[in-house]
Amino acid sequence: MQSPFKVADRDSVGMDADTPRSNKARLSNLIEHNAPYPLTLRRIVQMWWPLVASWVMIIGEGTLMVAMITRLPQPEINLAAVGGIVRAMTFAIESPILMLLTASATLCKDWNSYRRLRTFTIWGILILTGMHAVIALTPVYDLLTEGLIHAPSEIIEPGRIGLMITIPYLAAVAYRRLNHGVLIRFGYSRAIAFGTGVRLAFVIAILFAGLTLRAIPGVIVAALAMTIGVTVEAIYIELRIRPVRRTQLPTVQVLDVNLTTRRFLRFYIPLATTSIAMFAMQPIVSAALSRMPAPILSLAVWSPVVSSAMLLASGGTAIVDVVVTLLDRPNGLARLRHFTRLQVIMTGVVAFAIAATPAGALWFGAVSGLTEPMLGVARNAFWIAMIYPVTLGIYGFYQGVLTHVHQTRRITEGVFLYIVIYLTILALGVFVDQVDGIYVGIGALVTATIAQTIWLCFRSGSAIKTLER
Repeated sequence: MQSPFKVADRDSVGMDADTPRSNKARLSNLIEHNAPYPLTLRRIVQMWWPLVASWVMIIGEGTLMVAMITRLPQPEINLAAVGGIVRAMTFAIESPILMLLTASATLCKDWNSYRRLRTFTIWGILILTGMHAVIALTPVYDLLTEGLIHAPSEIIEPGRIGLMITIPYLAAVAYRRLNHGVLIRFGYSRAIAFGTGVRLAFVIAILFAGLTLRAIPGVIVAALAMTIGVTVEAIYIELRIRPVRRTQLPTVQVLDVNLTTRRFLRFYIPLATTSIAMFAMQPIVSAALSRMPAPILSLAVWSPVVSSAMLLASGGTAIVDVVVTLLDRPNGLARLRHFTRLQVIMTGVVAFAIAATPAGALWFGAVSGLTEPMLGVARNAFWIAMIYPVTLGIYGFYQGVLTHVHQTRRITEGVFLYIVIYLTILALGVFVDQVDGIYVGIGALVTATIAQTIWLCFRSGSAIKTLER
């Protein structure tokens, strides 16, 4: 199968401020990345690990926030406000643009495609940021938190302040994810990990300042860390993408002259439903947990447990973009399938160790800073949550295959199944009203993800058979 990449000539690659030796190394990397040679595990790891490192740092950011909040006054209230309102609603609002990275890595093959996708991104930023501002600054917030979510009264006002602070968050996330996809396609995935490292450094500095001062509520410190950290990362990625945008994208032969808005939306909307379902469910989960036994405790523990599961799922999350980018290489399907198996096994071993050994007490206690009764509940809930990262690694492979062959509507089918099962289990938990919300919520998340993965496995069968020929 012919590669979708078209490498610019040697004189046009790497014309940034780097040294000639560095330019030569990057040119070799770009040529090797795009050349039609059989795919090796080494090449997969080279692309995969910077993406994993980026996801680990992004998700680890949530763990650091939990650790900070638990060491400040009123930890349960502030944890519940951050997990149940600020992060849940912020992530739900931004969910339509989260798949921009995958779309960019798949579609940005030339300057024309990048320009069209950038225009879509700008419009998305304007619309969704406006929606965020309306929710945070008007009575709509009360309607959602009191009427829909039915959040405990203690966390409503702290959550409102945090949501106001995160208004600029979406713009930074959208723009950096657009450019992340281009960096991946042109062989600069390490720049993504470095940018996330810069972001994490600012987050740690802000959290440390909050711990030192001890005069600012934890929810405000967390919201400031989220917003400032991702904004700094977006600025770094903008600086890093400029040489690629100036000297490489314009020199690539036009590969797709028919990337119209209608065609793009037909490709992107089914893809975006995955992230929309995942993050838009968070306010619904908060609403359900608020109506089940132990609402504040469940909301407080939800964030550290889910963040830990998602941290372990970083490898599986990164597989999506690796498969999308490398699947067309000779022997790509077999190598990527083998790599996915290895990654899933390693993830399962680590997850089981956290659930079954004292490592769990160390992680949720000493690292996350949870104390009883939160510590005991978190450890019990993780026995269920440990299944999530294992399943997500398998899911990532099949999503990458379907995205690569532009069969994104089949991904949407899996999302609908995910939503139905998730909502059904939450509704049963509210109706029965006998089990603490944290266990019902985690169980719903895991069960829905397993069903979604099985569906994608079934629906990707024809695509995989075609790729095997």
